[in-house]
Amino acid sequence: MKNLSAMAFGFAGSQILYAATKLGLPDLLARGPADAETLAGQVGAAPDALRRLLRALVVLDVAIEIPPARYALSAFGQPLRTGHPRSIRSSVLLLGDPDTWRAWGALTESVRTGETAWDHVHGKPLFEHLAAAPGLSAVFNTAMREGTGQVADLVDVDVAGRTVVDVGGGNGTLLASILTRHPDAHGVLFDSAEGTADAAHVLAGVADRCRIENGDFFDAVPEGDVIVLKGILHDWDDGTCVRLLRGCRKALRPGGRLLVVEPVMPESLDAAEAAGVVMSDVAMLVYTGGRERTRPEFEALLADAGFVVTRVGACLGGSPIRVVEAAGD
Repeated sequence: MKNLSAMAFGFAGSQILYAATKLGLPDLLARGPADAETLAGQVGAAPDALRRLLRALVVLDVAIEIPPARYALSAFGQPLRTGHPRSIRSSVLLLGDPDTWRAWGALTESVRTGETAWDHVHGKPLFEHLAAAPGLSAVFNTAMREGTGQVADLVDVDVAGRTVVDVGGGNGTLLASILTRHPDAHGVLFDSAEGTADAAHVLAGVADRCRIENGDFFDAVPEGDVIVLKGILHDWDDGTCVRLLRGCRKALRPGGRLLVVEPVMPESLDAAEAAGVVMSDVAMLVYTGGRERTRPEFEALLADAGFVVTRVGACLGGSPIRVVEAAGD
């Protein structure tokens, strides 16, 4: 049963997870049971205040209490650890960061004006802000990698013998997965220098079939047979997206395909994935001024850039993300 009070107090749970992760508690608790005094000494916290935070983690099922008054990480809390294969550590740090927190606090202003909350609060767009904040930028890039890692192996496309260009592909998590599953395919990872900072390590296993290029995807896109845009279009308004898509159309070789990998807004809010897509849509209003789009909206957007949608895949795993496949008209 839904509870309005619990929803209204939801911010508290978010900040409890952020505080615990920021202090490094999940990694410490994963080592085995410890009491609040010992943990306080390790993280530089007040013992009584830390004990209260630990109790909250137990109530949230992130930690377990082991008598007498010791605590350990629960199975549910494992993804908060550094290095967990499905880690959401950086995602929690990004969502709870004071800069992000302030932007969400301006949601009312966004709804009143239609303007982006981030720009209103910080005086500049998200990506300009990140360029001037290396620490937050690193957290952001890792969080994006975490999100991609959840679905990378589920992006099942036939790219045999083709050159795949991952535009805005960050550290190459998705491209590495695709190339590993298609040993006769080649790849190009294209993003800013900051975005590809850790890519050489991620792509090490396919380095002989892949190259890294840095640049601005609004200026030009490397040529290829399959161009992938994962989590890119929903960051931007329609006019900006068409500009990028036309660059992709120009770079696409004859007979090539475009793959857009991101949430698709369902026609009915009763759909299983609706909650995830709608919440992501509001997040785009807060962060970038972009939006999530329905299939007809994708079809119209892509048509403006010279593409025809040929397939919209099923949701990837338990996520609201789908693969929208298009060909040049």
